[in-house]
Amino acid sequence: MLKYIFILSLMPLLLASSCTSHEKEFALYPVLNADFENILTIDGFTEPVRSTTLVCPRDVDGVVIQLVEDGTYVDEGEIVCVIEYTELQNEYDQLCIDLENSKANLNKTKADIEMEYAILDAQVKNNQADAQIAQLDSLQLEYAAPSQKRITELELQRVAIEKAKYEKKLQALAVIQQSEIRKQELRVQRLENRAQSIKEQLDELTLKAPQKGLATRAVYWLTGKKLQVGDPVWGNMPVVDIPDLSEMKVKIWAPERDYKLINVDDSVYYTFDALPGNISWGKILRKSPVGQPYKEGSKVKLFEIEASIDSTLIMPDPGFTAFCHIVLQLVKNTVVIPQIAVFEEDSMKVVYVRKNEGYEMRQILQGIASPKNVVVAAGLERNEIISLSKPKSSLIRKKAVLPDSIIKQNAPQERTI
Repeated sequence: MLKYIFILSLMPLLLASSCTSHEKEFALYPVLNADFENILTIDGFTEPVRSTTLVCPRDVDGVVIQLVEDGTYVDEGEIVCVIEYTELQNEYDQLCIDLENSKANLNKTKADIEMEYAILDAQVKNNQADAQIAQLDSLQLEYAAPSQKRITELELQRVAIEKAKYEKKLQALAVIQQSEIRKQELRVQRLENRAQSIKEQLDELTLKAPQKGLATRAVYWLTGKKLQVGDPVWGNMPVVDIPDLSEMKVKIWAPERDYKLINVDDSVYYTFDALPGNISWGKILRKSPVGQPYKEGSKVKLFEIEASIDSTLIMPDPGFTAFCHIVLQLVKNTVVIPQIAVFEEDSMKVVYVRKNEGYEMRQILQGIASPKNVVVAAGLERNEIISLSKPKSSLIRKKAVLPDSIIKQNAPQERTI
């Protein structure tokens, strides 16, 4: 955490000067070595680094019938949204009916086949019995009349013909029935696969939290407001956001004047109204090169800046307002004085140093500066006392100018932020 080493030193030391009975009192300031910090404070807001967005499944045109309340903390696997897709549901219901009918037809076909096999098997057995009888009769042909012998021979031929017919019928029946059963089994399989596919699509219409976190409803672009139950949704449309609360960042919208002062990798520390006493630290990560109008038709532009939260006492929740204290410049252990103590005289930067009962106007070499403080590169020493306001001419006893050699040596350091 950045510390203000010279906070107490900013409180001017009020001393009374008694050069004359009519002299007014001047606010004096003791010169000390301190850390110079040029800090820009600007508002931002926290948001998660990573966020899981649950969207409406692809190829869906449905309606939200159940939706988690905005800002509800949910556990992993908890239902956050249910979408109704009537056409898909109707298709699934019809497929279920068709599937049941196909299964029933398959079972009926198998039963009919078993019946045909049973009938044909009985006929085959009858043929076998007729064949045996005919063979017994053939044993008596030697003693039978020629006509009877002929009858018996014809009977044996008939039995043989019927046997061959039954054998062919059995073979054909097996092929036909196997083909019919296979055709119906394939139909059942196709219906099962289609029903399973649609069932998976219907299951996807029930959106569940992939992780625990704070669930927020997505903004419905048609209305510009948060999504509500009854709103129509379609494929890949955001429905619910669940941020990962373990890592946060800060988004800043800076006016152009401040934007130009901020650089990537500048250190930042944050304070929060919602978390008194909490401090977080990070750095500037990214600056958007293109600004956006403050409002429609406005010439004032705001630039998006993203900053990290690398360490914190308490991790803030998404949406918290953060006061971003951006350290534009930092110089350790240097001579720092208030900006109001520096005056312009004859194109020189001067301060008024207290000397006994008067003042010395002394030229200084100003280094980097902020709106509040100035680094003195040359011209002042620690523990000297300077005036925060310009003394009367009668109190200025001496004027001191820096040698040209010192000015030339330190001139490149002079700059103001």
